Amino acid sequence: MKQKTIVQLIAAALLCAPAAAQAEPRVFPYNGVANFCPSGEQPVTINGVICCGVPNQSTSYQAMMRHGGGKARTMTGSKSMTTGAVCPEGQKGCFTN
Repeated sequence: MKQKTIVQLIAAALLCAPAAAQAEPRVFPYNGVANFCPSGEQPVTINGVICCGVPNQSTSYQAMMRHGGGKARTMTGSKSMTTGAVCPEGQKGCFTN
Protein backbone atom coordinates (compact mmCIF):
# COMPACT_ATOMS: atom_id res chain seq x y z
CA MET A 1 0.00 0.00 0.00
CA LYS A 2 2.86 2.38 0.80
CA GLN A 3 4.57 1.80 -2.59
CA LYS A 4 1.33 2.54 -4.41
CA THR A 5 1.03 5.88 -2.61
CA ILE A 6 4.57 6.91 -3.57
CA VAL A 7 3.93 5.98 -7.21
CA GLN A 8 0.69 7.95 -7.18
CA LEU A 9 2.47 11.01 -5.73
CA ILE A 10 5.17 10.85 -8.39
CA ALA A 11 2.58 10.48 -11.16
CA ALA A 12 0.58 13.42 -9.79
CA ALA A 13 3.73 15.56 -9.59
CA LEU A 14 4.58 14.80 -13.23
CA LEU A 15 1.05 15.61 -14.39
CA CYS A 16 0.96 18.87 -12.44
CA ALA A 17 4.37 20.11 -13.67
CA PRO A 18 4.31 23.69 -14.93
CA ALA A 19 3.58 24.10 -18.63
CA ALA A 20 6.75 26.16 -19.12
CA ALA A 21 8.91 23.23 -18.11
CA GLN A 22 7.17 21.00 -20.64
CA ALA A 23 7.10 23.54 -23.49
CA GLU A 24 9.62 23.32 -26.29
CA PRO A 25 12.10 26.19 -26.75
CA ARG A 26 11.21 29.07 -29.04
CA VAL A 27 13.04 28.64 -32.35
CA PHE A 28 13.05 31.79 -34.50
CA PRO A 29 13.92 31.96 -38.21
CA TYR A 30 17.15 33.89 -38.81
CA ASN A 31 17.09 36.55 -41.52
CA GLY A 32 20.34 35.90 -43.31
CA VAL A 33 21.59 35.94 -46.87
CA ALA A 34 23.42 32.60 -47.06
CA ASN A 35 21.89 29.23 -46.22
CA PHE A 36 24.51 26.54 -45.59
CA CYS A 37 22.08 24.24 -43.73
CA PRO A 38 21.15 20.73 -44.91
CA SER A 39 18.03 20.42 -47.05
CA GLY A 40 14.81 20.80 -45.09
CA GLU A 41 16.47 23.08 -42.52
CA GLN A 42 17.21 26.77 -42.45
CA PRO A 43 19.20 29.14 -40.24
CA VAL A 44 17.37 29.56 -36.94
CA THR A 45 18.06 31.28 -33.63
CA ILE A 46 17.63 29.56 -30.28
CA ASN A 47 18.28 31.87 -27.30
CA GLY A 48 20.38 34.14 -29.52
CA VAL A 49 22.52 31.31 -30.96
CA ILE A 50 22.39 30.79 -34.74
CA CYS A 51 22.24 27.19 -35.94
CA CYS A 52 20.35 25.00 -38.44
CA GLY A 53 16.84 23.77 -37.74
CA VAL A 54 13.13 24.23 -38.31
CA PRO A 55 11.57 27.37 -36.77
CA ASN A 56 8.45 27.14 -34.59
CA GLN A 57 7.88 30.92 -34.44
CA SER A 58 6.57 33.07 -37.29
CA THR A 59 8.55 36.23 -36.54
CA SER A 60 12.32 36.45 -36.75
CA TYR A 61 14.58 36.86 -33.72
CA GLN A 62 15.78 40.22 -35.02
CA ALA A 63 12.19 41.51 -35.33
CA MET A 64 11.33 40.24 -31.85
CA MET A 65 14.37 41.97 -30.32
CA ARG A 66 13.73 45.15 -32.34
CA HIS A 67 10.26 45.53 -30.82
CA GLY A 68 11.73 47.11 -27.69
CA GLY A 69 8.95 46.35 -25.26
CA GLY A 70 7.68 49.85 -24.62
CA LYS A 71 8.57 53.50 -24.39
CA ALA A 72 11.87 54.71 -23.02
CA ARG A 73 11.74 55.84 -19.43
CA THR A 74 12.38 59.50 -18.71
CA MET A 75 13.43 61.14 -15.49
CA THR A 76 10.69 63.23 -13.92
CA GLY A 77 11.14 66.07 -11.51
CA SER A 78 14.72 66.85 -12.53
CA LYS A 79 15.90 70.12 -14.04
CA SER A 80 16.74 69.91 -17.71
CA MET A 81 20.36 70.71 -18.52
CA THR A 82 19.87 71.16 -22.23
CA THR A 83 20.34 74.94 -22.08
CA GLY A 84 23.00 76.78 -20.14
CA ALA A 85 25.03 73.69 -19.25
CA VAL A 86 28.80 74.04 -19.11
CA CYS A 87 30.85 70.85 -19.47
CA PRO A 88 34.56 71.71 -19.22
CA GLU A 89 36.90 69.35 -21.03
CA GLY A 90 38.99 67.25 -18.68
CA GLN A 91 36.59 67.66 -15.74
CA LYS A 92 33.96 65.26 -14.55
CA GLY A 93 30.37 66.44 -14.86
CA CYS A 94 28.59 69.57 -16.01
CA PHE A 95 27.18 72.61 -14.23
CA THR A 96 24.73 75.37 -15.06
CA ASN A 97 25.47 79.09 -15.12
